[in-house]
Amino acid sequence: MKAVVTVVGKDTKGIIAKVSTALFEASVNILDISQTIMQDLFTMIMLIDCEESKHNISDINDRLQTIADEMGLSIRVQREEIFSSMHKI
Repeated sequence: MKAVVTVVGKDTKGIIAKVSTALFEASVNILDISQTIMQDLFTMIMLIDCEESKHNISDINDRLQTIADEMGLSIRVQREEIFSSMHKI
């Protein structure tokens, strides 16, 4: 199953490292990533593949919410089909 991870918050060191490490530890593969910094606002969107992970989306979300709380970020995880449906015109 594929999912979309969005990360938004004040730019600080280590955001990409912490998020990607948490995904690696959950055996989640990052298929695509886009990130940018607008003034001091960090934004990142990742397409991930959870097929080889023993964790469900809820578990992965919980791991990332811990990072979000620690770093003052907003992190959302959504199944790819839900994300795509929400963004259709």
